[in-house]
Amino acid sequence: MGRLSGKIAIITGAARGQGAEHARRFVDEGAKVVVGDVLTDEVEKVAADLGKSAVPVRHDVTDPDSWQAVLEATLSAFGSPTVLVNNAGVLGTGRLAAIDPVEFRRTLDINLLGPWIGLSVVGGHMAENGGGSIVNIASIAGHRATPGRGSYTASKWGLRGLTKSAAIEMGRNGVRVNAILPGYIDTPMLGRRRDQMVSETQAWAGMALPRMGQSSDISTMAVFLASDESGYCTGADFVVDGGASLGYFTPALRPDA
Repeated sequence: MGRLSGKIAIITGAARGQGAEHARRFVDEGAKVVVGDVLTDEVEKVAADLGKSAVPVRHDVTDPDSWQAVLEATLSAFGSPTVLVNNAGVLGTGRLAAIDPVEFRRTLDINLLGPWIGLSVVGGHMAENGGGSIVNIASIAGHRATPGRGSYTASKWGLRGLTKSAAIEMGRNGVRVNAILPGYIDTPMLGRRRDQMVSETQAWAGMALPRMGQSSDISTMAVFLASDESGYCTGADFVVDGGASLGYFTPALRPDA
């Protein structure tokens, strides 16, 4: 415990799933957190459960003014942020020829434009105030092609590239930027397929680690990257997928199954 003592973190998409778990783990490790989401009621409940170490804000990651408001809320509540976790994301679906251009753009706006604005607003503040650590939550879809997930895959490949470019540009100012690439994680993002996927234990039998991932698996890596323990890590991809990206792909998990 205490690996994040003295850290002040902003976590996006923190109303549920991985974001809510990151917030809990960060507070357990001694951090102060500002939790943001467009799901106002849910993110307020997350913060209430965490007590005085957490402050909720309504946060639309696609809006620069909203990012500025989150930064100001952080400064007012706790001081200068030293950690940013770009966790907010959506799972765009559909074959390329059938994707609605509006939905394609929405996926890119939330999954890629949002982190870019965060890097600019919060990362820029960090660069002027002693540095910090930025953790971008990408996906193994940003490491290999995924059929039926064209917009999502494009956004996560883009986020990996953005991570590396930002690491080069911001390193001299003490800002580290890394990406976590989760595999199949049991969160509400899976939508209507979630219960079926969780119950199909046979579907995971061929994986190197034969189980579905949990949000806590990703939070463990996020804590490491937010902490001083990862002080010589930047511009890197940290794959947390139970071995899924080694090449195993089950029929039960096919997007068109």
